[in-house]
Amino acid sequence: FGKAKPAKLCLTGFSLWFYGYFNPSYLLIMLFSILFNYCIFRLIISARKKNRMSGIAGSRFWMTIGVLSNLGILFYFKYYDFFIENVNAVFDTSFMLKGILLPLGISFFTFQQIGFVVDSYRGEIESCSFLDYSLFVSFFPQLIAGPIVNHNEMMPQFEQIGHRQMDWSQFTSGVYLFTLGMVKKVLVADTFGKAVNWGYSNVSGLTGVDSALLILFYVLQLYFDFSGYSDMAIGIGKMFRITIPENFRSPYKAESVKDFWKRWHITLSSFLQTYVYFPLGGSRKGKARTIVNTLITFLVSGLWHGANWTFVFWGLLHGIGVAFNSLELVKVRKKWLARAFTFAYICMAFVFFRADSLGDGFRIMGRIFSFQYNGSITAPVSYTHLRAHE
Repeated sequence: FGKAKPAKLCLTGFSLWFYGYFNPSYLLIMLFSILFNYCIFRLIISARKKNRMSGIAGSRFWMTIGVLSNLGILFYFKYYDFFIENVNAVFDTSFMLKGILLPLGISFFTFQQIGFVVDSYRGEIESCSFLDYSLFVSFFPQLIAGPIVNHNEMMPQFEQIGHRQMDWSQFTSGVYLFTLGMVKKVLVADTFGKAVNWGYSNVSGLTGVDSALLILFYVLQLYFDFSGYSDMAIGIGKMFRITIPENFRSPYKAESVKDFWKRWHITLSSFLQTYVYFPLGGSRKGKARTIVNTLITFLVSGLWHGANWTFVFWGLLHGIGVAFNSLELVKVRKKWLARAFTFAYICMAFVFFRADSLGDGFRIMGRIFSFQYNGSITAPVSYTHLRAHE
């Protein structure tokens, strides 16, 4: 009916219902996060309207409060137990773990709001209604598993909500993409996932061939899982005539680790580059500082993915790979060879991404180079045994 506000209210309301359906307590966390960050945004805008020096200082103060508060909330829910475990291990203490249940999508909507707060401080956002901001944070297609969207990608599109006519071509295209993504996730990724879960729960019994197949299966599972979620998000967005940014672009065709991160989880790469790498100095302060900044950025990426030293090590491996590419010490002229080397390196790094511990990761890598094989792949399969691990 050409009414923007009711359309936005409807979409925001159902997005919040979608988020709270699994666990209503999660919804309270999200609502608090939305309200808090919007207040920070208003305080930053208010401070910027004052005279130059006090306005800059005030807006910087509120931006710092906003970023640190968001990181503090993320730390509590995602990293508190990890931190306490390491304190107990290093100092031989016995602090109790809280066993905190991680709210769905908190890493995504926290980073998204950090970006909004920082951009407000930089003067890139002049105004935003509370309704538009709530929709920006809670928009359900990309709420749980990304992609991480930027205000300048979504706000202009939200302005058109309620003013556009139904586009059946866009809608059917969206249905196709959503279906494709669901097939990737449910039929392909989850099928590989059963074998992967069994393999990683039986690391001690793996041979070299088993380990090689396990690594390949996990690399395929991971791609079809993340790519599937991304396709579903883009597909639902198309149904509403809203364009959600691409998050994957044939990442396993990458010719270097640096190229890989231009194709894999593109929106996370963009966020880390904009809000971590560039503020650290980027590549403007010499090669040594560039390498340090790259390693720090990828360590942050590793920690963002999960609270375990395996994720930190995975981030370090990718940081080393990107830094090595930046130095341009070796140039592989054959495209297929560059892709093969890159794919092998990425596969090796993903071993630690999935492993329960660094020890398990190194054991799997050791099995590959031991060249052991006991014929287990061609041995009769016990389906009862497999079902027990599902």
